[in-house]
Amino acid sequence: MRILVIEDEKKIANIIKKVLKKSKYAVDVATTASEAIYLSDVNTYDLLIMDIMLPDKDGFTLCREIRQKKMDVPILMLTARNNAKDKITGLDSGADDYLTKPFSIGELLARIRALLRRKSRQKTNVLSIGTLELDQLSHKVKCSGEEVVLSNKEYMILEFLMLNVNQVITRSMISEHVWSEEFDSFSNVIDVHVNYLRNKIDKGRKVKLIHTIRGVGYVLKGKINEI
Repeated sequence: MRILVIEDEKKIANIIKKVLKKSKYAVDVATTASEAIYLSDVNTYDLLIMDIMLPDKDGFTLCREIRQKKMDVPILMLTARNNAKDKITGLDSGADDYLTKPFSIGELLARIRALLRRKSRQKTNVLSIGTLELDQLSHKVKCSGEEVVLSNKEYMILEFLMLNVNQVITRSMISEHVWSEEFDSFSNVIDVHVNYLRNKIDKGRKVKLIHTIRGVGYVLKGKINEI
């Protein structure tokens, strides 16, 4: 899942980026509202984390502008302004949640998971399709009860495919949700990672989960298990 952090304090932005990348999110950073508008126009994000105090315009205005563009991406406001009036203004501007500084990393990650679950209409942190399970909290993957060790990118691709089970996912969609702004979309890196993933998930299976749609992308086929 790909997140845009909109924060002008570089130290805080770098800490959040480091934590999110460790938790297997792809992350871009914008230090101004104008940069955030540009990045959200050219990229697809699963979540925005937005500071209110930005150098060119406040986060309330930015939030309203994003909503006026009909973007339904979840927005988490992250700020030192903790009075009730600001919280109400933030939520009324279109934010989905509000977290005040200083904050614990654990609470930040929990709020992110909750917003992403709400977006995908999940009930738990565990995605389960057939004999395949992915725990978004522990980042562990099991296939037929046995743990499968994946690299960061393999995990992120599998998570995205499972969140969109039985839907054809193009290579550009994978690059938009799994890689950050620096990714070279003309390379064969996605195909290489998917092949590694397929060898770990589908090897020895009579019925394969990951299928290639020639010239388009991939689809993970299976029955969603209720947990």
